[in-house]
Amino acid sequence: MKSRLLSQAVLNFTLRPQVDRAEIPLHGVILLVGSPGTGKTSLARGLATRASDVLKGLGNFLYLEVEPHTLTSAALGKSQKAISELLGNTISEFASTRPVVVLLDEVETLASDRSKMSLEANPIDVHRATDAVLAQLDQLAIKHTNLLFIATSNFPEAIDSAFLSRADLIMTIELPGPEACRKILISSLEALGRSFPAVKQVSSDPIFEEAARLCRGLDGRRIRKIIPTACTFSKQTALDPNRLTAKDILLAVQHVQEEMTARGKKK
Repeated sequence: MKSRLLSQAVLNFTLRPQVDRAEIPLHGVILLVGSPGTGKTSLARGLATRASDVLKGLGNFLYLEVEPHTLTSAALGKSQKAISELLGNTISEFASTRPVVVLLDEVETLASDRSKMSLEANPIDVHRATDAVLAQLDQLAIKHTNLLFIATSNFPEAIDSAFLSRADLIMTIELPGPEACRKILISSLEALGRSFPAVKQVSSDPIFEEAARLCRGLDGRRIRKIIPTACTFSKQTALDPNRLTAKDILLAVQHVQEEMTARGKKK
């Protein structure tokens, strides 16, 4: 998955300047979709860094992150104007001098599916904001072949189909598998071990392996929170995390799984 994403990012900078957009309509957009906590944003940041490393000959890359909620406004016309100003002026100006990678987090906020909106329930500005995003993406694709957008979304069904058609690659980031769950749990344990060395031995306990297996079905963010959660079952461990045991970790995983099961039943 990482290899294909990197190849797509590299291709954006090597192929787009050489081909006719009428025949190969690349827009310089990669879209990562998946459940919350699967690491889409972290993956996008890492992808920007790796692409920069591979394409050193193009010069120093500029990496930008767009916070979508700062662009949306209840005031009529404000969202459309803010989006046009950012994409059409600010980002365009940066891309005129150097390679640029832009992260559009929660892109469904900027490019909402217009087919699911009613003008009665949604202000016209929401429709115009999506129009502005699409128009600017088209203009930027023509003017700047050294520009790459990496968009992320927890709700791909809420993204306008016209935006989806402009994505050069759409990739679904799944929940971590068994080995990935174990690696994430060990990574968090090692992070704690840098300050509290005694916890490093916990990973050798067979009970730790059982806890890692039970992480199946959890997203990466939840798994990383298991280690600090495991320190809360006794005041002594909270005071001194060196006292953490594999049983504490197993108990923390069980609590998270029980919580998810209970929430699923409520739904």
